[in-house]
Amino acid sequence: MNEKFFELPPEKRQRIINSGYKVFSADSYKKSPVGEIAAGAGISKSLLFFYFRNKKELYLYLWDESAKMTMKYLNHYKCYEGKDLFEMMERGMRAKLHIMREHPEMAEFAVRAFYEKDPEISAAIQKSYWNYFSIRALAAIKALNPDDFTPGLDIGLMYRNMYLAAEGYMWEMLQRGDLDYEKLDKDFQLLLEFWKSVYKKKG
Repeated sequence: MNEKFFELPPEKRQRIINSGYKVFSADSYKKSPVGEIAAGAGISKSLLFFYFRNKKELYLYLWDESAKMTMKYLNHYKCYEGKDLFEMMERGMRAKLHIMREHPEMAEFAVRAFYEKDPEISAAIQKSYWNYFSIRALAAIKALNPDDFTPGLDIGLMYRNMYLAAEGYMWEMLQRGDLDYEKLDKDFQLLLEFWKSVYKKKG
């Protein structure tokens, strides 16, 4: 990546970032045209490739920026703090809904990137995801009290199932083109109550 990118005026740099999110959030990595990103940013394709050596470098830069922004919100909502897993998951969804409302194209890009299967970038995305999010989540899970849950429950597996269900639901809505934040919030609350009834220790 060319360091000249960071010497651009902030508003011009942000136009490139926003255009990247807009284009990449609408389709797969392979089908997203770089020329459209350049046009949306008001620059030539050759100038875009002056700042970023190739499409992969641009995509991974945008992913890294979205991951940093997401961590900022997750930390603000204290999503990895506390002893109640269900409260932490609810705070996590609140953080994500906040991101979706304030940065919709970035949020949709991040969900699409997480599920991207193109071998050119998928491994790098998953490695980055582990470093940004999974390590923190595992540390929070290890701090939980097993006595708060149904006896014999594998807490790590339970968390993974709940997390993938929530993320998968967002992905399904995105693919249908009807990412409804209010419906997502309502449905997640129902899921959360169901998980509590199944996994939380009674009495």
